[in-house]
Amino acid sequence: MLTTGDRIREIREKRGLTQEKLAKMANISKGFLCDVENNKRNIGSQGILSIANSLGASVDYLLSGEVKENIENEQILIPPDLSQAAKDMNLSYSDTLDLLKTFNSAVARRSNKYHKSLTVDEWKKFYTAIKEVFK
Repeated sequence: MLTTGDRIREIREKRGLTQEKLAKMANISKGFLCDVENNKRNIGSQGILSIANSLGASVDYLLSGEVKENIENEQILIPPDLSQAAKDMNLSYSDTLDLLKTFNSAVARRSNKYHKSLTVDEWKKFYTAIKEVFK
């Protein structure tokens, strides 16, 4: 049975990330990440959340190996400017949803202030920046 550390390593490697890169993204030390992946140390809630967000994985999956299903008929509204940017960049529907989820996650962690919707050009820049991070 895989442990939390095993699942973190598995996803990190699938994403092509080094321990050093993931540690920097998650704002933890490389040594701590190494110990977690090798099952030498446990990880707290803040650390697991930070790693999950950095990997684009769910906390549920990292902790239990299971993915909790969302409401089946959940309707997701894609902003018109994102839809246009996705069309311009030939993004798949799945990639478009991933970009929207990434944006919403980043905004939710930064502030409780109202955030205006991005323009087509801002969505393109955001996509390019995210793509660069996950090279």
